[in-house]
Amino acid sequence: MTFAQGPFDTADWNARPPFDDRDGVALAQVTLSKTFHGDLTATSVVHMLMVTTEVAESRAYVAVERIEGTLRGRTGSFVVQHNAVSDEGERSLRVTVVPDSGTGGLRGIRGEMEIAVAPDGSHSYAFDYRLPG
Repeated sequence: MTFAQGPFDTADWNARPPFDDRDGVALAQVTLSKTFHGDLTATSVVHMLMVTTEVAESRAYVAVERIEGTLRGRTGSFVVQHNAVSDEGERSLRVTVVPDSGTGGLRGIRGEMEIAVAPDGSHSYAFDYRLPG
């Protein structure tokens, strides 16, 4: 496995009104964009389905995100899948490269990405990946 890391910025948060909202549980669609810096210089658009509940710290989301750019000198794109749950504030997040979604110099990429949010709200990634050859 190879390791990449750096910060990223988010923008263009677009939360649509819930498409299913009853009994205190709402399902909604969200899109946002990201710009990655560091070992991965890239942009992406995240397509998210989010669930909120009456308990502010209990929620979840699933998402897909196509990342396009350059990873340590190799240019192309790949898709990641997010699966996140917050259970009364206890959080888990898994961001996995979709197998065989890589293009160009990133064809065949596999791996998992961790996302961290600092107390000041800044975001960073840590990416363990492998590429053929």
